[in-house]
Amino acid sequence: MRILLVEDDPLLGDGIRAGLSLAGYAADWVRNGEQALAALASHQYDACVLDLGLPGKDGIAVLQEMRRRGDRSPVLVLTARDTQADKIGGLDAGADDYLTKPFDLAELQARIRALLRRAGGQAQPVLSHRDVTLDPASKRVTCAGQDVALSAREFALLQELMRHPQHIRSRSQLEESLYAWGEEAGSNTVEVYVHHLRKKLGADFIRTVRGLGYQLGEGR
Repeated sequence: MRILLVEDDPLLGDGIRAGLSLAGYAADWVRNGEQALAALASHQYDACVLDLGLPGKDGIAVLQEMRRRGDRSPVLVLTARDTQADKIGGLDAGADDYLTKPFDLAELQARIRALLRRAGGQAQPVLSHRDVTLDPASKRVTCAGQDVALSAREFALLQELMRHPQHIRSRSQLEESLYAWGEEAGSNTVEVYVHHLRKKLGADFIRTVRGLGYQLGEGR
């Protein structure tokens, strides 16, 4: 899944981006409001982590512009502004959650998982299809009750498909969810990961829709 991080503090931004990457997210980092709006216009993000005290166009203005554009991406405000009025203002401007600095990285990750669940209409934190379960918090996958070892990218691709079990995901959409800026995808990277997942979860667990992409196989 792809996350946009908007944070002007270089040390904090670098630490958050590293933490998101270790958690399996493809994280793009920008440092001001204009860059944030440009990124949001050119990419589809699963969520946005947004500071308010940005140089130039501040975070509230970014939020308001996003919502005027019709961009419904979940937004988690991450800011040092901690008064009740600030929180109310951020939520009323279109934020989905509000977290004040200083913060714990584990809590930030948990809040992002909750945002993604709500955005996907999922009540349960664990994803399941057929006899496969995937826990985003523990990074654990089981098949018929047995643990399955996956690489970080295999896990991310499987999670993307399981979040949208009825949808056909094109190769380009899957690549967008797997790779942040500066990370190069090989010409057949998605195909290789799909091949590995089929070997581990069953040949028909992921089906190829010719000319369109990939989709989870029908339940049984």
